[in-house]
Amino acid sequence: MWELIRANKRNSIILMVIMAAVLLLMGFVIGMVMFGPEGGMFGLMIATVIWLVMTLVSFSSGDQILLAASKATRVTHDVHPQLFNVVEEMKIAASLPVMPKVYIINDPAPNAFATGRNPNTASVAVTAGLLGRLNRDELQGVIAHEVSHIVNRDILFVTLAGVMLGSIVLISQVFLRGMFYSSMMGSRRRYSSGSGGGGGGAQIVMLVVAIVVAILAPIMAYLLYFALSRRREYLADAGAARLTRYPEGLASALEKIAGDPSPQLAAVNKVTAPMYIANPFKKKNQRKLSDLTSTHPPISERISILRNMTQGASFNEYSKAYTEITHAASVVPIAAVSKKEDIALRQAGAEAKKEDRRENQMRQVGDIMRKVNQFVFLSCVCGLKMKIPPNFKGNKVKCPRCRKTLDVASK
Repeated sequence: MWELIRANKRNSIILMVIMAAVLLLMGFVIGMVMFGPEGGMFGLMIATVIWLVMTLVSFSSGDQILLAASKATRVTHDVHPQLFNVVEEMKIAASLPVMPKVYIINDPAPNAFATGRNPNTASVAVTAGLLGRLNRDELQGVIAHEVSHIVNRDILFVTLAGVMLGSIVLISQVFLRGMFYSSMMGSRRRYSSGSGGGGGGAQIVMLVVAIVVAILAPIMAYLLYFALSRRREYLADAGAARLTRYPEGLASALEKIAGDPSPQLAAVNKVTAPMYIANPFKKKNQRKLSDLTSTHPPISERISILRNMTQGASFNEYSKAYTEITHAASVVPIAAVSKKEDIALRQAGAEAKKEDRRENQMRQVGDIMRKVNQFVFLSCVCGLKMKIPPNFKGNKVKCPRCRKTLDVASK
């Protein structure tokens, strides 16, 4: 495990260095174009300051920013006891020092992500739709996947890389918009004065170079970010299979997430998308999209790899299944694969054998979303269950079936 974490950290540092170099180079070139030959260092300083400020923000409260952007609400054990039990089980299995904080996103689309600076400050967020559609084994597979991200130190990387990517996009957009505005104003002046302008060839070349850099830099940063994000999803799948000893749980969960007809997640953008266990963007003909521009590996491929783990749940077994399905070199580091592990598969839980009932699932999704929104649930002696909205002003409510008066405050 430690070899896997070290390899993950090494690859993360390499990517961060490359992205930092792209950011600083872009600042230097743009500075030279906008302020002359001496402006290169000024542009470099501005880019450095922007990056430092955003990095400090991400270190201090980046996880809370991502949770707020995703409209996640922290919940207690009472809202969903099974979720808390599963998170605690995976915390123990992964030997995490602290139990991750639990959040629920009030959205019917099934998905989940983890965030935080380190295992001591980690958080796990799941959507109400996920809780309403998965059985216990499937939920355990999803939580194990997110806990694997925490163990592998992916959560800090995603936060920092996302911030750096945002810095690159910000500087690029400011420059390109500024150049567009300047060119429009310059055209008007030349038209009104009747002069053709005699800018030097060197300036034109530098301007073209700067525009090319400003366009290509975000694209390259996106590709680097997405490439490593996809690799980390495979590693987290491998970790989930190892923690649960039941790859079918995660495979079945991914299958339900992929086939769910719910609308796209409401609170998601290009920076937060790679955090989720499955691509939150709903796109037609998704299988035909280029792997280079996808935030996640093909979900059908991930499912096939997990279901091909028939001999055990170790990293070595996942590596064999990955190679057999993708015909590519394993994403699992050699040190982790070479370690001799005999992790036997377990049988499915009793709940997984029960037949799913869509109507009950949708009712459960609705109840979870109401609990997150601070609804009060009252059960009358006649058997009717009432759901009182948080903006209800009275202290008592009358049962519409038996007309008995119930005290709202005491539930």
